[in-house]
Amino acid sequence: MATPYDFPSDLRAGQEELHQVRAELSALLKRLPWSVAPLDGFSDTGGWRKVERPASPGWTADEQAEVEKLRQREHELAVFVSCHRFWAEIVVAQRVDARMKLKRAHETPGETETP
Repeated sequence: MATPYDFPSDLRAGQEELHQVRAELSALLKRLPWSVAPLDGFSDTGGWRKVERPASPGWTADEQAEVEKLRQREHELAVFVSCHRFWAEIVVAQRVDARMKLKRAHETPGETETP
C-alpha cells in the first residue's frame, strides 16, 4: 500500500506553479529561434548524422528578458520546493517516494487525503 503524505498547501502550490512555469518556459523556447544571437544557417552532412539549421534572426531584448524571468522564477520555485521544511518531517528512506508523489499530486486531486 502506498504511503499517503499530508503535503502542506504552500508546498503543493509551489510544486504546481513550478510545473506551470516549466511548461511556459518550454513552450516559449520552442517558439523562439534556435540561436539567441543572430547567426547564419549551416548544414553539416559530413558527420555521423546530418545537422542543419536555418539562419537565426536571434532573440529580441523582450524575448531574452522573458526567458530570463521564467528561468529565475523556475529556480526560485525549485529551491522553495526542494528546501521546504516538510522534507525534514519525512524519514530519509521515504523522501524519494514522497517527492515523486508531490510531483504528481496535481494529477489526482485528493490523493494525499485519507478516507
